[in-house]
Amino acid sequence: MRLWWMMPGLALLAGCETTPSVLPSAEPRPAVECRWETEGVESREWVRRGLDALEAEDFVVRDTELALGVVSAERTRTIPGYGDRYDDWERTGFFGGFGLGRGRGVSTGVMIGFGGAGGSITQDATQLERVSVVADEGWVRVSRDIQVIDWRGELRETRSGSDAAFCGSLRQAMQAARVREEP
Repeated sequence: MRLWWMMPGLALLAGCETTPSVLPSAEPRPAVECRWETEGVESREWVRRGLDALEAEDFVVRDTELALGVVSAERTRTIPGYGDRYDDWERTGFFGGFGLGRGRGVSTGVMIGFGGAGGSITQDATQLERVSVVADEGWVRVSRDIQVIDWRGELRETRSGSDAAFCGSLRQAMQAARVREEP
């Protein structure tokens, strides 16, 4: 007896098992310090304060929407030597290197030089830090994520950076800001 007619049904049942049972969430969870009450200050003012505080910390503001109470910013920095963790097999050294054949044939070679495109100087990774401040309905919320991108443009690490130290210092800077007068 041929059971070919059962294959589409089995394929449908197998597809049902691939959906996740739990939606993804930030790991680690945002700290308690990343959410506080507005204390009677308008959400537009919190956004303005957040904008000033983030710019003072060398963030580049990407989006601001006063009507929604949102400001988004990011900053980057170079992480020297980060690529060495993953790329030891590619490094040829500072002054040169040597090698014995690969593939089907036999070959030998010697390279002599100073630095070069393959050195660890050009293999530094970049850390991208993104922050969003949302002020609405009596609450101010801060979220921050951190990504590490290697010299090839590949994402190596990603994590939530909404920790108590960052959110606490941002909150202090925002609360210390002078209230602006509407023109």
